[in-house]
Amino acid sequence: MPKFLIERDIPGAGQLTPEQLTAISESSCSTLRGIDPEVQWITSFVTADKIYCIYFAPDEEVIRRHAFEGGFPANVITLIQSTIDPGMAA
Repeated sequence: MPKFLIERDIPGAGQLTPEQLTAISESSCSTLRGIDPEVQWITSFVTADKIYCIYFAPDEEVIRRHAFEGGFPANVITLIQSTIDPGMAA
């Protein structure tokens, strides 16, 4: 299944409390269950004013639907072509 990087513009994201982040997580998971059980949220990275998420999804449209129904942005959706890590270095 294709892997996507989703950039979400959320001003003040870095100031969200653990309780607020938990509520966002619960909302996201609940919305995903209602859309497509094959879609997988892998992880997210919270920065000062954005949240970057990694998802497995059949296509970009499913991610857009998830964002719309969940009430959060998906400002940029990028198909991940491949990954690298330090273990690949000679």
